[in-house]
Amino acid sequence: MMKKIWSVISTQLSLLGKTMMIPIAIIPVTAIIANIFSPNMLDVPVIANAGTLIIANLDLIFAMAAAVAYSKGTEKVYVLFATSISFIIFKSNLNLLNENLNMGVFGGIIFGALVAILYNKSRKWHVPAFLEFFGGEKAVITLSPILAIIMAYFFSIIWIYPQMGLAYLSQGIASLGIFGVFLFLFLQRILVPFGLHHVLNAYFLFELGSYTLANGEVVKGLTPRFLAGDVSAGIYGPGVYIAFFFGIPAIAYAIYRTAYPENREEVKGLMSSGALTSVLGGITEPVEFTFMFASPKLYVIHALYTGIAGMVTATFGVSHGGGKTILNYLLLYNLGRNAWLIFPIGIVFGVLYFFTFRWIILKDDVQTPGRVKNIEIGDEITEEELNASLSHSNYYYMSKKILQFVGGQGNVESYTNCMTRLRLKVADMSKVDEGAIKKTGALAVVKQSDHDLQIVIGTDVHKVYDDFKLVMGD
Repeated sequence: MMKKIWSVISTQLSLLGKTMMIPIAIIPVTAIIANIFSPNMLDVPVIANAGTLIIANLDLIFAMAAAVAYSKGTEKVYVLFATSISFIIFKSNLNLLNENLNMGVFGGIIFGALVAILYNKSRKWHVPAFLEFFGGEKAVITLSPILAIIMAYFFSIIWIYPQMGLAYLSQGIASLGIFGVFLFLFLQRILVPFGLHHVLNAYFLFELGSYTLANGEVVKGLTPRFLAGDVSAGIYGPGVYIAFFFGIPAIAYAIYRTAYPENREEVKGLMSSGALTSVLGGITEPVEFTFMFASPKLYVIHALYTGIAGMVTATFGVSHGGGKTILNYLLLYNLGRNAWLIFPIGIVFGVLYFFTFRWIILKDDVQTPGRVKNIEIGDEITEEELNASLSHSNYYYMSKKILQFVGGQGNVESYTNCMTRLRLKVADMSKVDEGAIKKTGALAVVKQSDHDLQIVIGTDVHKVYDDFKLVMGD
């Protein structure tokens, strides 16, 4: 029962993650534009204003992203249009009913999700022939303004309590000083396997604290505050830069150096691309997945080092934010304070990361790329395979990633398991990412035909199969 509940929660958090990705991708770009064309640099007010306006309307952007993420139809244009119009009504009426309330991005996410639910239900309703033009996919356009009015009344009464709670949380984090920086960065990384980091980011990045601009406008959240000139909001960012620019590349190098000599050339390409993806793209998963399953201990250390790096930079008065790529760092450099210290401090942490990971990989014989024991895998189950088991117990997350790497639920026609293998029939074998599946801890992937796929897991396969059923929704 608890697994079923967790499956539902995890699915919704995954959708929330999709909601977060679009605005998070937009913000660094708009921030860079606003910064480059600000009076301090090229001084082109019209272009700078365009970037500033996007930051000021993040709640609407989040509402639209949530509506797309949670809607099930194919004609997303109707739900997008309905969300845009009705959210303006919702926000205006909420302010009219209680001017002291500000739901921020949470208001956008909640309202966008509600419009999506309304869309999912109403598009299947049967309507009289004379109302057919307003039915089906278009029904949400007519109904969403009514929803906006109802929700404005509802949240004008209810939201005061969450707002007070979030205010206390904000004050609590701020009162912790550099330990608050550690706590945020540690939790941000440790919650990644569970998908809960999106919830943490939603509050911290877009709601924590407030900053008043010269024109009297108030912005909230670490990212908007830093981009608006609040240097104090940038104390949480340097730890992220250190983890992404130095920690992940050092981990990649440690994995390369500990690989068996005959495998190093292959591992070199994999780890080099993973390190570059972290520095240039701000995406750490390609490297993190190579050890997250193989050694949860290493992942906890990674989270601890990220938090400690944030504490160190905060102690030295370093401030920088607004992104996590090298381009963000360079283009927003002038908004920070002592940002140059990220590099010398980062080098120290890079060395710490390398020797720690190298020592634990060798000491615990962690099965990172290039160190996986060779087991001859064919169509028949061998004695060696029968004695094999996973190096971790993250069965649910492993199941979730396997489903992603075999092409998603739509590509799985049927599935079952035997003593050591998860057996799937897939519609399109070209969608199966064999290398990514192996990173989850699977021993091997056997493609028996154009549609028959076997994922070799070992004696823990029944546990993975039980959770695979949950992520499939069965």
